[in-house]
Amino acid sequence: MRATSVCRLAIKTGLLLAALAGCAVLAGAQRPPGARGDEETFRFRFVGPRAGNRVASIAGVPGDPSTYYAGAASGGVWKTTDGGNRWEPIFDKEQVAAIGAIAVAPSDPSVIWVGTGEAWAIRDSDVMGNGVYVSTDSGKSWTHAGLEDTGRIGRIVVHPSNPDIAFVCALGRTTGPQQERGVYRTTDRGQHWERVLFADANTGCSGLAMDPRNPRILLAGMWQVEMHTYGELSGGPGSAVYLSKDGGTKWTKLEGHGLPKPPLGKIDVAIAPTNSDRYFALIQTKDQGALWRSDNAGDAWQVVNYQRQLIGRAGYYIRIAVSTGNDNEVYVANSSFLESLDGGEIFKEVPWGGDNHDIWIDPQNADRFVITDDGGLNITAVHGRGFHTLRAELRDEPSIASNSRLGRCITLPSTTRCRTTSTPTCRTGQTCAARVLPRRLNMAAWWIPAGSAAWADANPVSRCRIRPTQASCGRVATETK
Repeated sequence: MRATSVCRLAIKTGLLLAALAGCAVLAGAQRPPGARGDEETFRFRFVGPRAGNRVASIAGVPGDPSTYYAGAASGGVWKTTDGGNRWEPIFDKEQVAAIGAIAVAPSDPSVIWVGTGEAWAIRDSDVMGNGVYVSTDSGKSWTHAGLEDTGRIGRIVVHPSNPDIAFVCALGRTTGPQQERGVYRTTDRGQHWERVLFADANTGCSGLAMDPRNPRILLAGMWQVEMHTYGELSGGPGSAVYLSKDGGTKWTKLEGHGLPKPPLGKIDVAIAPTNSDRYFALIQTKDQGALWRSDNAGDAWQVVNYQRQLIGRAGYYIRIAVSTGNDNEVYVANSSFLESLDGGEIFKEVPWGGDNHDIWIDPQNADRFVITDDGGLNITAVHGRGFHTLRAELRDEPSIASNSRLGRCITLPSTTRCRTTSTPTCRTGQTCAARVLPRRLNMAAWWIPAGSAAWADANPVSRCRIRPTQASCGRVATETK
C-alpha cells in the first residue's frame, strides 16, 4: 500500500513538471520575434520636454556679453564663454549642488563668489547648502570660504573696487530658530567673517543691496520664516528693512516714515544704480501694499503700488531690480515678469519668462540683462526685444552625458560595451556613442556614457569612438528620420 502511494505521487509530480515545462515552451513560442526580456524592455528613455533645472541665480561679467555664470537649484555652477550657446559645469568637484547666489567682483572678474543653498523657499524639501565658495581664477578652482551652517544664501554683494570685501545675505535653514543667519561681512576674501546684522533667531536675510556709487550704503530686507512639511509660516515682527551708512558696521531698523506696519513677510530691496537717493522695498503684506519707494535715501517712504501680482507666492519669488540706465525702470520677477517705466507706480506684464527668480543687469549696458526661471534662463542684449532662451539641463545626471545645450560630463571607465544590436565592444580608451535618429526635428542628441545601456530608441546608430578619459560635452547636430 505504502509503495503504491509513493509511486502514484511520483507519477503526479512528473506529470506536473511536464505540464510546467510545456507551458514554458508555449510562452516562449508566443513571444514576438526579436522581443527583449524585461531587463531590456522596461528601461527609461528621454521623451521630453527639453526643460531643465531651475536656475536660482545668475551673474555676468560687466561689459563682456560672452561670459555668464548660472547657479542651478540642484546642479551646481555652470559657465558659458560664448554668450550662452555652450555651457560647462565648473562646480562638480565640490560637495554641494544647490546654488543660491553668484556674484562676480566688479573690479576683478576672475574673482567669483558663490553662496550655496537655495533661498527661493516654499517647502522644507528644498536642498540646503554648506556655506560660501570663492574662485580667483574664473571658476577653474574653488575654495570653501566658511559659513557652513547658514543653510540658504540668497544674495552676495561685492565691493565695487575691492574684490576681497563681500557681504552675504543668509536666510538660514528655516527649519527653526538658529543663530547662523542674517548679514555677514568679510574683508579678507572669506578667511574671516563677521555677522554684522542679526534680527533674531527666527529671522534671516532675504534681500541685500549696495549702492555702487557709495559702497558704504547698504540696504537689507529681513524675513521671519519657518518651514515644515505641512506648510510655510511666513512673516512676523522680525521682518523689516534695515539701512547701513558705514559699510555694514552699524544698521538702523527703518520703521514708520511711510513704511508698512508689522507684521510683515518676505522683503527684497534695491538701490537705483543711477540715483543714490532712490530706494525700493518689495514687501509681502496682507493688505498694506506691495512696493515702497524712497526718493531721499531712506528718510521717507511711500507706497507706490498695491498689485498683489508683485508679491504673490512670496517665499518662492520676491525679487526686484532697477535698470542700470534709468532709475524709473524697475523689474519684478514673480510667476510672471513685470516691468515699470515710471518708478514702480504702474507695472505691466511682459513675456520674458515664467516662474522667474533672479535678475542680472549689466552695469555698463542696460540693454543687456538675464532673467532666470524654473526651466532655464533668458539672455537679451537688446533690452528685451529679443532673447536667447536656454531650456536645457543644469542638474546632476549620473548615468547620461548629454549633448544638449547644457551638457553633463562624466568620467569613463577603461572599457565600455554598448548593449545594442551589432555594436562591438570598445577597446580601452574608447567609448560607445549612440546617436539617436529622432522622429521629428530638433530633438536632442545624446552620448551614451560608459557602463550604461544605449539609448532606448527604435533605430539607434551606435559605433565606437576614440574619446579622452573625461567625456567632453559639445553640441551634436541632430538628424531627421
